[in-house]
Amino acid sequence: MNNNDLMEKIVSLAKRRGFVYPASELYGGLANSFDYGPLGSQMKKNIKDVWWREFVTKRDDIVGLDSAIIQNPRVWEASGHLKSFSDPLVECKKCHQRFRADHVEEVKGMAGSELTTEQKAMIVCPAGGEHEFTEAKDFNLMFKTFIGVTEDTASVAYLRPETAQGIFTNFENVLQSTRVKIPFGIAQIGKAFRNEITPGNFIFRTREFEQAEIEYFIKPDDKESSKWYEYWIEKVKSFYLDLGMKKENLLIREHEKSELSHYSTGTSDIEYRFPFGVSELAGIAQRTDYDLKQHEQYSGQELKYYDDESRAKYVPYVVEPSMGIDRAMLAFLVDAYDESNGSDGRAAGEVTLRLHPKLAPIKAAVFPLVKKEGLPDVARSMVDELRRSGIMVFYDESGSVGRRYRRQDEIGTPWCITVDFQTLEDETVTVRDRDTMKQERVAVKKIATWINERLEGVL
Repeated sequence: MNNNDLMEKIVSLAKRRGFVYPASELYGGLANSFDYGPLGSQMKKNIKDVWWREFVTKRDDIVGLDSAIIQNPRVWEASGHLKSFSDPLVECKKCHQRFRADHVEEVKGMAGSELTTEQKAMIVCPAGGEHEFTEAKDFNLMFKTFIGVTEDTASVAYLRPETAQGIFTNFENVLQSTRVKIPFGIAQIGKAFRNEITPGNFIFRTREFEQAEIEYFIKPDDKESSKWYEYWIEKVKSFYLDLGMKKENLLIREHEKSELSHYSTGTSDIEYRFPFGVSELAGIAQRTDYDLKQHEQYSGQELKYYDDESRAKYVPYVVEPSMGIDRAMLAFLVDAYDESNGSDGRAAGEVTLRLHPKLAPIKAAVFPLVKKEGLPDVARSMVDELRRSGIMVFYDESGSVGRRYRRQDEIGTPWCITVDFQTLEDETVTVRDRDTMKQERVAVKKIATWINERLEGVL
């Protein structure tokens, strides 16, 4: 299977089984906008829940935050977004489509057979022949909006292009509320918005996306910064590996000096081998004291940390691990997609989504063997009990058990539970594992504990 075919199959599966739908499809859709369906919204929540548990709940040095999407515009002046948050843009004189200039240059050097649909659009003009591009111009990526009754009397505001600045502007508030001590971090998960010129590749690059970020505050020392920088690179990489991502698909790319922001002393991307090429999943940056000093300057308020040991005040350095939730979800879907060749006990072509159990939208499916002799009643009672235990479960009595297994394999459900006639005799059920297809008998009254023990034990 070539990479283009794989991507098309994942997009098709995502829509058909309720992971991701094209947004406002009823009205013809909107380019690169997507809605997360019943399974997709649950899987996305699972990714966020695991991230929050690993980086906030389990630690005593990181606290959480949920800052506003629309901030005072001065925030974006201080951060530099209003002045320099832009991409080089070229426009076709014939069809008036716009593309990022650097992306067009990359595509020009590629062979035609390697190109995705989005990349081909950068070469072939709908008006005929190749595009005729203008000179590149900077294009600001901020989404502008207005606060007020009418546009002409309203104040200009912006949808945030990143979640980090809400953390920096609340630095003093968090210090006063929690009395945290350096080193410490502030974490948040939230929506961000960028008016991307050439979004594409399904949910990889969209104008509306979700980030999970930590700003980790440390002593203003280069050695200390380097130590925590290396720590967070490994910590974020482990997050993906612990959730089952294949090691060979992950790469760490350190930015060249020419790529670094003027305030950064080091930035590394954790990249993934997507079907459309190697691209960024997460970034870890040494931001030094730039952000807090900028907000000090623009707000006129002191944003320093008082060190009890040294009895000195200083502006801390920051190391920032940041990841995209939507990109993570796409990478996990790609990594988990497995089409049988017929040698594993499944029919050739059958799809199994080998999602890590913590990420799987449905943890268990419950089947009565037949629709008679009280088996559905026992099965539905079990479903109710599992739901009360906080386990996402699905009930299915339609079709043969084998067909029901295949439906659950395709959406990544780790365990299928069959209520059969033996259940009526000894109060046990058959539990079938998605990946090994092995079956075992488990007592009905222990099934919730059996599942929860395995969920806790897999990470």
